[in-house]
Amino acid sequence: MPDKKQVPLSRLEAGRSGRVVGIQGGRGVVNRLNALNIRQGKRITKLNSVFMRGPVTIEVGNARVAIGYGMAKRIIVEPI
Repeated sequence: MPDKKQVPLSRLEAGRSGRVVGIQGGRGVVNRLNALNIRQGKRITKLNSVFMRGPVTIEVGNARVAIGYGMAKRIIVEPI
């Protein structure tokens, strides 16, 4: 369970950055996120999201990636 400073990516405010501290999911989810360069220790910035269940656009390194809301809920970040 994440501590109080850690939140799911889906709850991070748009424009804020965070460091990935964990991924809640099986091997398939972890492999899919690894392919997108989203892994533990990486800094990501949430660019925007559609209110309630839409896609979440993030920036990882120099790449912009859109992921689903369900996947964003599985990425635990520590805001920085």
